[in-house]
Amino acid sequence: MPGHRSSAAPLAGIYAALIVYASLYPFTGWRMPGPSIWAFLSRPWWQWWTSFDLIANLLGYLPLGALVFGACVRTGWSTGRSVAVAVLAGGALSLVMELLQNFLPNRVSSNVDLALNTAGAAVGAALALGVHLLGGVERWQAVRERWFIDTSAGGLALLVLWPVGMLFPGPVPFGGGQVWPRLRDTLAGWLEDSAVAPWFEPWLVPEDSTAPLSSGSEFIAIALGLLAPCLVAYTVSRPGWRRIVLALGAATLGLAAITLSTAMNFGPQHSLAWRTPAAEAALLAGLTLALALAWVPRRAAAGLGLLALGALVAVIAQAPADAYFTESLQAWEQGRFIRFHGAAQWVGWLWPYAAMAYLLARIGAKE
Repeated sequence: MPGHRSSAAPLAGIYAALIVYASLYPFTGWRMPGPSIWAFLSRPWWQWWTSFDLIANLLGYLPLGALVFGACVRTGWSTGRSVAVAVLAGGALSLVMELLQNFLPNRVSSNVDLALNTAGAAVGAALALGVHLLGGVERWQAVRERWFIDTSAGGLALLVLWPVGMLFPGPVPFGGGQVWPRLRDTLAGWLEDSAVAPWFEPWLVPEDSTAPLSSGSEFIAIALGLLAPCLVAYTVSRPGWRRIVLALGAATLGLAAITLSTAMNFGPQHSLAWRTPAAEAALLAGLTLALALAWVPRRAAAGLGLLALGALVAVIAQAPADAYFTESLQAWEQGRFIRFHGAAQWVGWLWPYAAMAYLLARIGAKE
């Protein structure tokens, strides 16, 4: 198979970064370990384990193995070499994480975790190999050539990550990019008691206002939150009816992600609590605008996407934290899902900025 630029490559890198986050969270309390950081390799089966731990360690590395295999085979490597690299990549990353966990007081290095993680990567590579042998990769390539331009890997990776970021609830439905409060608190911690702290104090003092966004600002944020990924899709897809399908698919996937997020954070009985007349009207407006722009040139779509994302993050920056969500997050922080939840939070925070960087590059790219 000839080599191709594959969206599996950036997705594999992003997924590996999320594994690092989940393995080393909360990144505090670093200290020197005992006599040997390799001692965990010879430890017997640990006493405190649950079926969740076994399944999570196995399944956590499965997507990584599949993505690395896909990235390798799409670049023209043989299937055997691709499987070997996928398994070795998963095992190497797991080994590094287990070694680093020696330096964290709240984490325990485990040879069983290492074995399960490596096995998960192997299972993922084997599943991807099966899909490849059944012609799945060739079929995807044929679909991609009909629907998307050749240099669509980065855009497709962003589109895959978009619903993941919405699993962490934002201040309004489809409203991502609220990174300023965390950045402000981090900078305030770094500059505390320093000579330059008074210069930055007006920008680093948390605002006391808990007033929600105005109805107009909320309407704009929700509409732009749906329009933005559609415009990202338009920059890598061919004009016409295919873009209409992509826009409708984005709306469907986004609504499913928002509903799942609400159910996970506030309980299944509140899964549709985000549905308000104002939110539904804003979503309809965003989808209508996306459908109306289905025939714009790709470079124009990139420019409009930059404007939409810039306006979105400007509005979201004015939104206060959700008090009900803050209370719910405290329960998450005591549970086993906080690491996944934190990873989704980072995706939701950074997606608009990564999309703006990508769209800026698309404006300067050759058609």
